[in-house]
Amino acid sequence: MTIRVVVADDQELVRSGFAMILDVQEDIEVVAEVGDGAAAVEAVARLAPDVALLDIRMPVLDGIEACRRISAGSGCRTVMLTTFDSDEYVYEALHAGASGFLLKDVRRDDLVHAVRVVAAGESLLAPSVARRLIEEYTAVTGAARAALPADRLEVLTARERETLLHLGRGLSNAEIAAALVVSEHTVKSHVGNVLAKLGLRDRIQAVICAYETGLIAAGTPSGE
Repeated sequence: MTIRVVVADDQELVRSGFAMILDVQEDIEVVAEVGDGAAAVEAVARLAPDVALLDIRMPVLDGIEACRRISAGSGCRTVMLTTFDSDEYVYEALHAGASGFLLKDVRRDDLVHAVRVVAAGESLLAPSVARRLIEEYTAVTGAARAALPADRLEVLTARERETLLHLGRGLSNAEIAAALVVSEHTVKSHVGNVLAKLGLRDRIQAVICAYETGLIAAGTPSGE
């Protein structure tokens, strides 16, 4: 099946470069290149792509607001691209519904991989971004992020809560399986149950939920 992609960036050379990298792949088709966030929202509504690559800083409508509207109004998944390696942008993009976050100096192969992973329904972050998200998320003030009620987790079984805890710490399925002494297949089932019961789209939202419900205490290192 061909993955249909919209590329949105206000810099024509950057936009064209990403489009060319993706369009030569046998399983990827770039259906539109646009220069601002409003045009990206319109293109997604009109063309129903699988993935939208959105620059964060764009005229008319910035990438984060475009991501928010796309996530709310379609099944299209979004990957945010930026030159700014900033926590603020990561948080805003994830809360807007982004499924991936990559820096613009991403390698060609990693860009293609990101589109395929996100189109398949998974989430993806650049490793440096993922580490900061997990390690520094609780440094964000309560005024900036309203906490979720802890009783939201009451729908989970004890084992599912453990699974969410490990997801929040950034562990892979294999690492969770080792920690819980179960098979990876069982972990995959637990992860699916956690996402479904809490209404979460992907593992990134699970990380956010683990922090905002207080399951992982503020200041707790990710590896503990």
